[in-house]
Parts: sequence; C-alpha cells; structure tokens
Amino acid sequence: MKTPFPFLVLLLVSLGLAGCDTFEHRAQQKAGTFAALTPAQRDKLKQGVIELGDTPDMVYIALGTPDEKRERSTPAGTETDWIYNTYHEEFAGNVTAGYHRVLVYDPARKRFVVFLDPIHTAVYQQTEEENIRATFRGGRLVAIEQPKRP
Repeated sequence: MKTPFPFLVLLLVSLGLAGCDTFEHRAQQKAGTFAALTPAQRDKLKQGVIELGDTPDMVYIALGTPDEKRERSTPAGTETDWIYNTYHEEFAGNVTAGYHRVLVYDPARKRFVVFLDPIHTAVYQQTEEENIRATFRGGRLVAIEQPKRP
C-alpha cells in the first residue's frame, strides 16, 4: 500500500511542532496559573516581561525553560536562580583546510608541473552569553539580573 506524500508531510510537520516551546504552549501547560492572572499580567507575560513578585510558573510562561538552574543557601533561606542564555556565532577567522593539486604545463621545461593551491574555509565559534538571571526565594521572584547594553 502506498502512503500519500501529503500525509507524510503533514505527519512530519505535526511531529516537529509537538515539541515546540511557544508562549501558547507554555500558557496551556500552566492553564490554572494563566487563568488566575489579570489581563494586564497576561499581556506582560505574552511580551516576555517578568516582574518582582512573579511566581516560577509565571516566569516559565513568559520565558520558557531556563538553560540552567542553580540553588544557593543563604541566612534568609534557599534561593534558586534560573539562568537564560543567548547563543550566537562569531567569525573566528579563516583556516587552511587542505590543498588542491593543480597540474600546469611548463613550456620552458616541456613538462607538467604540480602546484598546490591552498583551500581556505571560514571558521565560526559558537558563544554563549548569560542574558537573564531570575532569582526566586519562597516561591517568588526577588531579583532580576540582565546585562546593561550600550
């Protein structure tokens, strides 16, 4: 039995979207929390804005799953940091990836001469930069750290 091509495409797209981390998906996951918010709070979360006093569920709805979580014990109690990173690639230069042999006829010597022509390729380095650090204490957001941009 042949499976129609459009069905396979639809199946692959559905599987690809199943794991998407979108605002709508996160709001559905935390539907109870999202429904209890005021319209103004919902709009802020939809824009990715978090504020002091927000709960971990609210921060998750706004920003998604953090790249890293850290716990710290202080005299005031246990604090949890959620760290969100930004990833980008930077040009790191060119390197010689090998050589291409070129055969050229030399009329003075009356023979072929082999030249090695270098092959250069660009190298990019992936960098990770901390973008947002959200600190929770007692189930509430108590600190937000972001790098200052010029």
